[in-house]
Amino acid sequence: MEKPHSPACERNREPILGVLRAHFADRRRVLEIGSGSGQHAVHFAAALPQLNWQSSDRAEYLPSIRAWLDEAALPNTPPPLALDVGGAWPSGPFDAVFSANTLHIMAWPKLQQLFARLPAVTTGDAVLVIYGPFNEHGRYSSDSNAAFDQSLKARGAHMGIRDAEAVDALAAAAGFALVDDAAMPANNRCRVWRRVHG
Repeated sequence: MEKPHSPACERNREPILGVLRAHFADRRRVLEIGSGSGQHAVHFAAALPQLNWQSSDRAEYLPSIRAWLDEAALPNTPPPLALDVGGAWPSGPFDAVFSANTLHIMAWPKLQQLFARLPAVTTGDAVLVIYGPFNEHGRYSSDSNAAFDQSLKARGAHMGIRDAEAVDALAAAAGFALVDDAAMPANNRCRVWRRVHG
């Protein structure tokens, strides 16, 4: 099949990689939730060969991910897994979890399920990195994010940019504490949590 291509992945992959180099340096097994086109998985696995990069997404996205992984033929990218956060999860344990541009697409109850399931599949010191737009104290960080949020809600009432503090509360309930909040291009953030208990 012809591989789908995401221009956004091309634009944001290097800034994200900088965060991953710092926080995944001592990690070995990563679960990527919502791998989308598969571009991030290939780029990050190639740049960070010490990691076993396990991509995953809903079943309809797996052919795209396989196309990217098969072409790259990297030794550290196993076949992608079907993962809907409300369904069955892989057994793990993973010492790192990564997700990009997913929280504003999923309904809030799905976000709650995602964080609630993390303790069962991660190690006691796992690192969680999530990339995307966030609001702070209920306010947009830019006019472009406000417009993006309006376009999301027009696509589906369950979508929308999430409030950073609300996501932090979900992470804390799962035993993860915020350790970094890196500014990214186009008014996005890379927020990093480390599991501290649970």
